[in-house]
Amino acid sequence: MRDLTESPKLFSFEFLALCLILVAAFANVSVFYGFYHYLGIIGIPVAWRGFLVGLEPMAAFALRLFVIPWIHTRNAIAVLTASLILMIIASCSYLWVFTVPLMIVLRIVHGAAFVLLTSAVIALIVQFIPKEKSGQGFSIVSISTMIPYAVIPTLTETLLPRVQSEAVIYAGVSVFSVMSIFLLAALKKRLANVLGSMDAALARRPRMDEIRENFRQRAVVLLLGTAFLVYLAHAAVFYFTKDLSLQTAIGDMGPFFTISMVTMIAVRALGSAIFDRTNKLYVFQAGLVFLILCLVLLPQADTRLSFYLLASLYGFCMGIVLPLLSAVLFSVSPPPLRGLNTNLTLFTMDAGYFIMPYLGGIIIAFGAGFDILFYISAGFILLSLSLVVLLTRLQRKE
Repeated sequence: MRDLTESPKLFSFEFLALCLILVAAFANVSVFYGFYHYLGIIGIPVAWRGFLVGLEPMAAFALRLFVIPWIHTRNAIAVLTASLILMIIASCSYLWVFTVPLMIVLRIVHGAAFVLLTSAVIALIVQFIPKEKSGQGFSIVSISTMIPYAVIPTLTETLLPRVQSEAVIYAGVSVFSVMSIFLLAALKKRLANVLGSMDAALARRPRMDEIRENFRQRAVVLLLGTAFLVYLAHAAVFYFTKDLSLQTAIGDMGPFFTISMVTMIAVRALGSAIFDRTNKLYVFQAGLVFLILCLVLLPQADTRLSFYLLASLYGFCMGIVLPLLSAVLFSVSPPPLRGLNTNLTLFTMDAGYFIMPYLGGIIIAFGAGFDILFYISAGFILLSLSLVVLLTRLQRKE
């Protein structure tokens, strides 16, 4: 039996195809950057809007805890197929849902589809990342998750004047799920053959004693805490940059996301091979320092040029931080638990994306400006930096 993670080959057909399916998964959520605004258009009361915005990631957050230990390489293909079908149904349902009760059900279903889809893809994709190329591998995975954020908001803003409402575009992104089903059909036999030759210890479901031991590892706990704080800040930028730009009347949201995400992708593409030749923890810390600076300066931008330059700086920082976070966690994880721990970073992402809309909504309701949310997010990153510094010191002592 062979351990696929020890293979020197990274750019396999299976790995790249799974990355494309990951692109489709995130295309189905990146389109909701203006969902708070859309809820107002269809007459949803203000008191419900923040709740409904955060409900999809909240559902994903709640479900992922149960899903992560259950999904493994042997059942991931079946879960992947079912979740793509469920995602198509959820995306198209926005065309007909206009009331709070039905929207609650839809957001929960949408969250369930997303968590099943991404968890199944990650359970498979980590098996095709060699440990010695973890920085490069997770840079590519990270690029896959960011491409939709670079393309979909700007594409949506371009299409909105030509369609009846945002719901048409929410339904339209289901085309990516349809394409993924065809890709998976072509990939299924190859995946089954490759995964069938894996070491049985890597293919099985993690045992509960292994999971408990995993959470006794200080490095794992510190990195998961770091991931949660980073995603809290990232969610603030995703959900509230449009409102910040309207408050300051400086710049437009569409170009901001395009510039930041294109920069993020470029950093990951150009730096992916370099990441594995550096001390990942030190480079990670440097990325966090510049990210704090970016979040503090963003609300103070007073010209369109400075606003877009900060978008580029934000993309540069996140282009370093997110893949290195995953790569470091991957490196400290035992092979049977790499899929579990990588999926736990998605759990922290879900947590950040459902907590931040509620937290932000409460802060704004008390009369604060949107700039305060960015200063708070800088505080989150400062705290995450302290966790990484602590991890570095612990590793020196070992």
